[in-house]
Amino acid sequence: MRILLVASAFNSLTQRVQAELRDRGHRTAFVLAAGGPEVRDAALRDAVRDHRPELLLAPMLTTAVPDDVWQAVPTLVVHPGPVGDRGPSSLDWALQEGARRWGVTVLRATAEMDGGDVWATAGCDLPAAGKSDLYRGEVADAALDAVLLAVTRFASGTYRPLPQPADAVVTRPYLRQERRRIDWAADGTAAVLRKLRAADSRPGVLDRLLGEDWYLHGGHPEGALTGPPGELLATRAGAVCRATADGAVWIPELRAPRGRGGRTAGVKLPAAVALAGRTAGLPELPAAPDGPEHEWKDICYREEGRAGFLEFSFPGGAMSTAHCARLLAAYRQACARPTSVLVLGGGRDFFGNGIHLNVIEAAADPAAESWANLTAMDDLVEAVLTTTDRLVVAALGGNAAAGGVMLALAADEVWCRTGAVLNPHYRLMGLYGSEFWTYSLPRRVGAAAARRLTERAQPVSAAAALRTGLVDQVVAAAPQDFRGVVARQAVRLASGGGTQGRIARKKAARERDEAVRPLAAYREAELAVMHRIFHDPAAPYHALRAAFVRKQPRPPLPDAAAPGMAQPDVAAGGGRRNSGV
Repeated sequence: MRILLVASAFNSLTQRVQAELRDRGHRTAFVLAAGGPEVRDAALRDAVRDHRPELLLAPMLTTAVPDDVWQAVPTLVVHPGPVGDRGPSSLDWALQEGARRWGVTVLRATAEMDGGDVWATAGCDLPAAGKSDLYRGEVADAALDAVLLAVTRFASGTYRPLPQPADAVVTRPYLRQERRRIDWAADGTAAVLRKLRAADSRPGVLDRLLGEDWYLHGGHPEGALTGPPGELLATRAGAVCRATADGAVWIPELRAPRGRGGRTAGVKLPAAVALAGRTAGLPELPAAPDGPEHEWKDICYREEGRAGFLEFSFPGGAMSTAHCARLLAAYRQACARPTSVLVLGGGRDFFGNGIHLNVIEAAADPAAESWANLTAMDDLVEAVLTTTDRLVVAALGGNAAAGGVMLALAADEVWCRTGAVLNPHYRLMGLYGSEFWTYSLPRRVGAAAARRLTERAQPVSAAAALRTGLVDQVVAAAPQDFRGVVARQAVRLASGGGTQGRIARKKAARERDEAVRPLAAYREAELAVMHRIFHDPAAPYHALRAAFVRKQPRPPLPDAAAPGMAQPDVAAGGGRRNSGV
């Protein structure tokens, strides 16, 4: 079918729905519902006229579809709540109130918001995690099941949707900041975490900290530290620890309100970066990667038999200069252990999205910080590429993009959860790319496919990634179960009889590749282009970055053939097996 997707943002769920529909042979197009009502509605009407869809599908829409559109074209809306739930803050309310089970409903657009007939529904668990993590995980899994069922039912032409039962309808208002407010003197850790997790990505929890207003983003429990409620107690890996009525929580990120003014207003940043020198008197309490599992840390290491597991979880998947340096140090420590298989990743949510655009935007010299961040990413990826004494597995429990994808492709095997979406390209940020992509990407998929992936800049589903060679294995597991499945498979791989032979062949293949063209040559060529982009004030990257971090309309994209965007002479290869591993 011809399906037009309309969404308020091309977010993770919209990307996944588009990729999965394309996998099933549907012809899809996308229109962004952004700007004022007149601009937004005109863009949608133009898209309907141009694409002549048989079905309009809204995976994530915060505004109403114009009456003349949904009356002319059948329109299905995805609502992140069970049948009968209505309102704009469905998932927020569920998490703040401690719901353990939730659902997703696909319904027909009508004049009444969320009031149309039900075409499909699916349920999901809500484990203890942040809203954005759950939205990309359990909720997205349920949404995709419901969408595919609804599309199949619509295509059949025989299904009759069901009206919502009037006695089951609950309409919740927008969850405003006064209902999200934390009472530090009275709220215990569990209550504080519910409020933080219900607002972790957007909108955050508005609060007063060190005499100024801040939006708090994300939260993790602290098991030992205590202090006067509301006081800051320590820092760790860019996060700040704040005392609750009965304990403490770690808050990873802060955002200054837009009205404050200044370069960083409205930009979400690591909490210690946002507070700048105001945390100088607080103790920095680093957590060793191999420390107790109950201790919060964003990088952790453990072993099972001959398999090592280096997990990391950075907010939004962004990897700053500091993140890369700490992860590289942990990687080198892991490589000093007597293991034959090292798993990189393997947790929930994002694997990685490349350089930290928010930290770069807030830097005094964004060009210099871009360069520092990128070279730190390159150092990390190079360490993985040059590991020849063991097998390295990248385990993607969630999405990956740009440099995050290339970090994964540096490994010998890539295992990917069914719900993950990959964006193996840089063009949408006006960048040429680095992280040895001109070596790793064609080595796996071939030169022609590498060009298509980077120039078309389309999201790739896990199934499509398997077909093209981007990944070696798709793991059918719920987000909560992915870690355990990966561990069992890695232990089997490490104890397998053929592992040492594979390691020897891997080492020989790396030596052959190095003799043909050294890794340093790939790095030098990529960085030469990126350096020019970073230090050119007129390069589209700077405007695109600023718009991205501030959630503003995106400027026009550079043409793929524009200076600095043309694709290089990528190394020819026969796909993922030409490495000899």
